[in-house]
Amino acid sequence: MSTHHLVLQLRFTRREFKRALKGVTEAEARKRFKPMNCISWNVGHLAWQEQQYYVLFGQKKLLLPEINDLFAYGNSQRA
Repeated sequence: MSTHHLVLQLRFTRREFKRALKGVTEAEARKRFKPMNCISWNVGHLAWQEQQYYVLFGQKKLLLPEINDLFAYGNSQRA
């Protein structure tokens, strides 16, 4: 049984995102250069998207509701 192409794409994207962030400190990741969001918020937003698409829509479960509160679309001012 082969791996679904969307799973392969997700793995590739995560791997490349982690590679791009190698060497970035936590303080650097939290710094915001307006109008862009900080890196840490983008990481949280990706977690929100994955929870929405793969867990909530796919399995009808909400594992971490706090992700919705902090990182859902439109919540960039909180982080």
